[in-house]
Amino acid sequence: MEQLTIKELYSDLNKTLAKELLESKTYPWEVLPCIGEFIQKLGETLSEEEYEKKGENVWIAKSAKVAPTAFLNGPVIIGKDAEVRHCAFIRGNALVGEGAVVGNSTELKNVILFDKVQVPHYNYVGDSILGYKSHMGAGSITSNVKSDKKLVVVKGKEQNIETGLKKFGAMLGDEVEVGCGSVLNPGTVVGSHSNIYPLSSVRGVVPANSIYKNKNEVVEKVGE
Repeated sequence: MEQLTIKELYSDLNKTLAKELLESKTYPWEVLPCIGEFIQKLGETLSEEEYEKKGENVWIAKSAKVAPTAFLNGPVIIGKDAEVRHCAFIRGNALVGEGAVVGNSTELKNVILFDKVQVPHYNYVGDSILGYKSHMGAGSITSNVKSDKKLVVVKGKEQNIETGLKKFGAMLGDEVEVGCGSVLNPGTVVGSHSNIYPLSSVRGVVPANSIYKNKNEVVEKVGE
């Protein structure tokens, strides 16, 4: 299951302040229970010249743009040159990377957004990690709890992996494009540089450099 590892999904861990945390694990979902504590410790080490602490365990880069109507509940770090737009709802345990966009009415909870990630329009992202320059189209969401409330299993073609987690949304590799209105079901892993068609319901593992049209039609990108 090499394709599901942090090493395969994220080519450059320098594209996130969570580098140290990610380097300590094999699979990305293993960091989910650690995000809050990691942010609190990291926040205390950030440069006061570049970051300002606002409220309890909330650090915002001085170069970031945060709308006055956005709600930020710590632990939270908003990276340099990031943009948090009107009525964004950040519930806590969120590390928003440099140059990332958190849009109108988007909700974040227990997430790592690498640098340049865009979740710009009516997205819900919970218990998830989004790789460098990944983008979620308008209205696309991560579903992070199974309807039967059982523990989430990552279902690959050849093998299933028990995560031991009740809450697990999606792991997106670098430069993944998720089409508008799509639902990424609990335990979804999308390999780097893959595209998800709009209005998709995605489960399991989508290989890197693929186009997901529907559950029965996942094709390799031509010329990638």
